[in-house]
Amino acid sequence: MTDVTRMLTPEVLIIGGGPAGLTAAAHLAGCVHGDVLVLDREKQAGGIPRHSDHLGYGIRDMRRVISGPAYAQRLVRAAATAGAVIHTEAMVTGWDGDGNAQVTSPQGRLVVRAKAVVLATGARERPRTARLIPGDRPGGVYTTGQLQNLVHLHHGVPGQRAVVVGGELVSWSAVVTLREAGARTVLMTTQYPSPESYAAFNIGGKLALRVPVTARTRVVRVMGRPRVEAIEIENLDTRDRRVVECDTVVFTGDWIPDHELARLAGLDLDPGTGGPLTDTALRTSRPGTFAAGNLLHPVDTADIAALDGRHVADQVRAWLAGQRPDARAVRLRTQKPFRWVAPGVLRPGDPAPSRRRLLLWTDDLVRMPRVTAIQDGRVIGLRRLPWPASPGRVFRLPWSLLSSVDPSGGDVTIGLYRS
Repeated sequence: MTDVTRMLTPEVLIIGGGPAGLTAAAHLAGCVHGDVLVLDREKQAGGIPRHSDHLGYGIRDMRRVISGPAYAQRLVRAAATAGAVIHTEAMVTGWDGDGNAQVTSPQGRLVVRAKAVVLATGARERPRTARLIPGDRPGGVYTTGQLQNLVHLHHGVPGQRAVVVGGELVSWSAVVTLREAGARTVLMTTQYPSPESYAAFNIGGKLALRVPVTARTRVVRVMGRPRVEAIEIENLDTRDRRVVECDTVVFTGDWIPDHELARLAGLDLDPGTGGPLTDTALRTSRPGTFAAGNLLHPVDTADIAALDGRHVADQVRAWLAGQRPDARAVRLRTQKPFRWVAPGVLRPGDPAPSRRRLLLWTDDLVRMPRVTAIQDGRVIGLRRLPWPASPGRVFRLPWSLLSSVDPSGGDVTIGLYRS
């Protein structure tokens, strides 16, 4: 049999069929001269929400509260109804960054040449191996995604007594999934002084789900063969250690972007996020290549990623219509405790970022932050904000902080006011 390679020439290629990619497709299909093609490596498009079978999705983008699977289905339906072509089980195996991609799929090999590309490959949790946690190598160790895939897609049973590592929003999602599977969460452990999630989730989780939480602790050893039997945790302040019996361990959060294709194409990467460096129009360093969603800010909620997709669709249409960016660019940088800011580049004449917000990540809890923007040794913006900057979740900063940036000046550094 001859191996035939098909050529596809869509107007726009979107790599990643999660909330950002599908929303971009829904807002581009029918509004550009050619096809909009979405490639997703999973059997079904929809991204992480497909197997997050609990409420909390669609609040900001759809103005309703629905479950993850229902949300994913709505996203797929909206993109398809708009006329987007969605290929699943489609793995991009090569890409030169100029709109030319090599793809392997059940339909055979494809070569895709597009006028514009949107990277929307999302982010993933660091597994135990990436966190360098020693001990035995038993079964029963998962990330949240692996757990939800096991329970919601394959109807598997993880175990009876679980420890959840991390205190983010996704950590409580893991607790809910464990409960639905008949497992009890005997401990949630976090290195921070308090769980990283919002207070409403932390209080509700402790009271309704009866999950004990230990702050300022870390897992130092996993024990058991062939299945987990216990973990050892250490108090970061006293260095005291204790053993907690369990048969399941779920490592949650600690997100990293799925940036392999960005690296393959040689795009400039943001050293803070690990994802592509973009301006407020979500352009990358390669003309005609854009990026959106949690690939840029690992990790925010699904509806924020979807709104990124809506934002990038407008910028792709402008690019296809011949609009080009100003050559001048001001780089945004951060000072501790902030680890990164997204987007990371400002250009004269560009639009405000999605929702008119800058997104930052902090390594320390700051309850009433006073945030400054400094350019060329001068404070050009100062805001006291009534919401905390908290580890484990994105900190949102009003775009107006940067209203006085000099487009011909030097880098802008965002940090905390030091009196």
